[in-house]
Amino acid sequence: MADVFDRDKRSAIMRQVKSNGNKSTELRLIEIFRQNGIAGWRRNYPVKGKPDFVFLSRRVAVFVDGCFWHGHDCRNTRPSDHSDYWQKKRERNMRRDREVTAMFEARGWKVLRIWECELKKANREALLAQLEELR
Repeated sequence: MADVFDRDKRSAIMRQVKSNGNKSTELRLIEIFRQNGIAGWRRNYPVKGKPDFVFLSRRVAVFVDGCFWHGHDCRNTRPSDHSDYWQKKRERNMRRDREVTAMFEARGWKVLRIWECELKKANREALLAQLEELR
């Protein structure tokens, strides 16, 4: 089905859609931090690249990436409508993720990227191993 709006109009509409900050995944990670005695983090720290959490004293930036939006293939969900658009959108997100990671690493920071699916209880051991250096 063709879009009912032309490219410029659709772009203007989509610019009005604002993120809610992935609040549920961030709240789940905060709970995991608290349960495991991980302290020293700051949320929504104003730095280019917008990590979800920073550990300033350790120079660690933590990003919680949604599996669909950032290209993790754990869920095998692909929209059938406008599949080319969504694939390009994911590719742009993945490219930006690589650029932001490289930018932080060039400044001497370590970057942790946590997938949304890793916050599930079934994946808790692997997540805790990734977070071990933050204890």
